[in-house]
Amino acid sequence: MTERPPERIVGDRVVLRRYRLDDAAAVVAAVTESVDQLRPWLAWIAAEPVSVEQRVELLRRWIDDWDRAHDFVIAMVDPNDDTRVIGSTGLHRRGGSDELEIGYWVHSAWTGRGVATEAARLLTSVGLTLDGVNSVFIGHDRANRASGAIPRRLGYRLVEEAAVERTAPGHTGWRWTWQISRAMIAGVSPAPG
Repeated sequence: MTERPPERIVGDRVVLRRYRLDDAAAVVAAVTESVDQLRPWLAWIAAEPVSVEQRVELLRRWIDDWDRAHDFVIAMVDPNDDTRVIGSTGLHRRGGSDELEIGYWVHSAWTGRGVATEAARLLTSVGLTLDGVNSVFIGHDRANRASGAIPRRLGYRLVEEAAVERTAPGHTGWRWTWQISRAMIAGVSPAPG
C-alpha cells in the first residue's frame, strides 16, 4: 500500500489527526488518567506509565510508519481543542494484504459519548477507499462488550471467534473478529471461494 489516509478527519464528536511529536505529554496524561479503565483490555498498558521522552520515541516510530505508508496510528482529539488527546485509533496492517484493522481506546472521561463509534465509522469509510483494501476488521476480547458494540452498530459481521493467549487481566482467551467489506457496503454478495 502506498496510499495514506487523510492527515485530518473531522467528525461531530471527535477529530482524528496524524500524531505530532508535541502530542507526547498529552498522550502520557490521557493514558495515565485512563489506566484503570484500559488495564483489563490492553496488554501494552502493563508498561505504563512511560515518560514523555519514551512517548516521543514511540511517536517518532508512528510518524515514520505513516511516512512509509506502513501503519497509521491516529490521535483522537477534542473537536474544540486540537491539543487535547482523548484517545487513539488507527488503521493497521495486521491481517491479509487487502485488509486493515481498526483499533481504539478512549480517555475514561470521554467514554459513553460515541467517540469510539464515530472514530471507527470515519476510519471504516476511509479504509475502504484506500487502494487495494477490500475489507476492514475490528477485534476484541469476547468479554469487552463496549468494544464489541461498536462494530455491531456499524454493520460489521462477526466472522470469527478464536482461542488466543490471554495478554491482559480482563481477557477470556477468546477473540472476536468483526469484518466489513466493500462488497457488503455495496450490497453485493462476495463470490464463493
